[in-house]
Amino acid sequence: MGVGAGEEDGGLDMAEEKGNRYRRMDSDLAEEDDGAGAGAESRRQREIKNSNTTQKYVVACALFASLNSVLLGYDVGVMSGAILFMKEDLNLTEVQQEVLVGILSIISLLGSLAGGKTSDAIGRKWTIALAAVVFQSGAAIMSLAPSFTVLMIGRLLAGIGIGFGVMIAPVYIAEISPTIARGRLTSFPEICVNLGILLGYISNYAFSGLPAHISWRVMLGVGILPSVFIGFALFVIPESPRWLVMRNRIDEARLVLAKTNESEREVEMRLSEIQQAARFVNADKYDSKAIWHELLNPTPGVRRMLITGCGIQCFQQITGIDATVYYSPTIFKEAGIKDNTQLLAATVAVGFTKTMLILIAIVLIDKVGRKPLLYVSTIGMTMCLLGLSLTLAFMGNGKLGILLAILWVCGNVAFFSVGIGPVCWVVSSEIFPLRLRAQASALGAVGSRVSSGAVTMSFLSVSRLITVGGTFFVFAVISALSVIFVHKCVPETKGKSLEQIEMLFQDEKKWQGGEVELGDAERLVPKE
Repeated sequence: MGVGAGEEDGGLDMAEEKGNRYRRMDSDLAEEDDGAGAGAESRRQREIKNSNTTQKYVVACALFASLNSVLLGYDVGVMSGAILFMKEDLNLTEVQQEVLVGILSIISLLGSLAGGKTSDAIGRKWTIALAAVVFQSGAAIMSLAPSFTVLMIGRLLAGIGIGFGVMIAPVYIAEISPTIARGRLTSFPEICVNLGILLGYISNYAFSGLPAHISWRVMLGVGILPSVFIGFALFVIPESPRWLVMRNRIDEARLVLAKTNESEREVEMRLSEIQQAARFVNADKYDSKAIWHELLNPTPGVRRMLITGCGIQCFQQITGIDATVYYSPTIFKEAGIKDNTQLLAATVAVGFTKTMLILIAIVLIDKVGRKPLLYVSTIGMTMCLLGLSLTLAFMGNGKLGILLAILWVCGNVAFFSVGIGPVCWVVSSEIFPLRLRAQASALGAVGSRVSSGAVTMSFLSVSRLITVGGTFFVFAVISALSVIFVHKCVPETKGKSLEQIEMLFQDEKKWQGGEVELGDAERLVPKE
C-alpha cells in the first residue's frame, strides 16, 4: 500500500511537471511567435522608412539636376517681353529681333554636340555644373550690354550653356532613376522649363513699369539668381551609376545605386544589367570615334532609335511651341490687344496654364504610359493651332477674337505640356543603349534646337508674308503629321528597364508594337 501510494504520488508529480513543461513550451512558442511577428513588423517599418528615404533622395537629385532647365525656361519667357523694350532702347530692326531670339536655339546645338562628349569625359554631374557656369556668364553679359553686338556675344554664351543643359539633365535623371519612376522623374526638366517660362512672364509684367533702358536689363539680370541653387546642388547629387560603371568604378556605382534603389537585391540586379550593357563601353575599348561611326552608319536597330529620338525632338519644335511662347505678345497684338502691360498680363495666363498642365503629365506618365499622352497631346495641339489660325484670320480686333485667341494659345500650350513636351525628353533619354546614350541624346537635342531656331528666326518674316493666321495653319498641318509619326514610330516604354527598352528596337514589329520579352535581355550586348 505504502509503495503503491508513493508510486501514485510520484506519478502525479511527474504528470504535474510534464504539464508545467508543456505549458512553458506553449508559452515559449507564443513568445517566439510574438517575437517573430514583432520582428516582421519592425522589418516592414524599416523597409517603408528606407523606401521613403530613397524616394526623397531620388526626387531631390532629379530636381537639382533640372535647375538648368529653369534658366532655359526663364530665358524663353523673359525674352518675349524684354524684346519689346530692347527694340525701343537699342532701336532693333525686325531682322535683329528674329536673330536675337532665334540664335540661342541655333547656337545651343554646339553645346548639345559638345555635351555628349563632355559628359562621357568628365561625368554627367560636372557637365550640369559647366552648363550653369556658361549660361550665367552669358546672362550677365546680356544684362549689361550697351549695344546689339555685345548683346549677341552674351546670347551666344547663353546658347552654348543651354545646349549643355537640355542635353544632360534628362540623361542624368534617366540613368539615376529606378525603373518604376523613371518617366515621372525624367519629366522634371520639362516642369522646370515651364516654371522658368512662368517666372519669365511674371518678371516681364513686374518690371514693365520701369524705363525702357532699365526694364529689360533687370528682367535678364534676375535670371542669374538660380546659379546659387545650382552651386548647392553639386554637394547633393551623386554621379550617374551608369557613367561610373563605364569608368570601371564599380564600388562607387554600387553605393549610388544603394541610395537610389530600395533593396540590396534590386541594387545587384541593376548593377548586373548595367555591367552587361557596358561590357563594350569602357573608355579604353569604345572611344568617341567608334560611337559616331555607329551613329552615322547605324544598324537597323540604332536607325530605328534615331528615327524615334530625333524625330520626336523635331516634331516637338516644328509644331511651333517656341514661336507661341516667344511671340505670344505678337499673337495677342494681332488679335487686338494694343497696350504692352495688357499684352504681358495675357502672357502670364499662358505661362500659368503651361506650368499647371505639365503636373498632370507627371502624375500620368508612369500610369497610363508615354504613347497615350502623346496621342492626346498631338491631336489636341492640332485642333488648337487650327482654331487659332481661323480666329486670327477671320475674327481679329474684337473682344471675342481676343478671348478666343487667348483660349486657343492656352489650349495649345496645355496640350503640349500634358504630352509631347515632357514625353519627348523622357523617350529620347531612355531609348538609346548605354554606349551611345550621351552622344545620341546630344544629336536629338541638336535636332530640337535647330528646329526651334528655324521656327523662331523666321516667324516674323513668314508671318509678314502669309499673315500670323496663315503661319499657324502651317503649324496645324505639321502637328497633324506628328500624330501619324507617334502612331508609326514611337513604341511604349512604360515599366521597362533601360536595357529592356533597347530590345524594342532590334525588331521592327517590336518597335511598332512596343513589346519585349524578358528573355531577350541576354542579347542586349553584341557577341564578339
